[in-house]
Amino acid sequence: MRSALFGEFTLPIYEYRCDACGHELETIQKMADAPLVDCPACEKSSLKKLISAVAFRLKGSGWYETDFKKGDKKNLHDSGSSAKKSDAPPCAATGSCPNA
Repeated sequence: MRSALFGEFTLPIYEYRCDACGHELETIQKMADAPLVDCPACEKSSLKKLISAVAFRLKGSGWYETDFKKGDKKNLHDSGSSAKKSDAPPCAATGSCPNA
């Protein structure tokens, strides 16, 4: 989910995919709005909201990651820069990947 500036408010951008035809779309909605269900491409009620990564990262002093860590774990942002990148998605490390 990303966000877009809409007037004075920032509204989230939600991503959807149709299970019937595979059409993908993004839409700006209020968080309280009901999820879309009707696909604009095939007109079937098969749209599913996708889970996507956030478009920003909180780093630097003043955030939980740096304020409550001790010793060599203080700066987690730079700690993995020399490590080999894994082919596994980031959620695999926490076991929170959705079952697909």
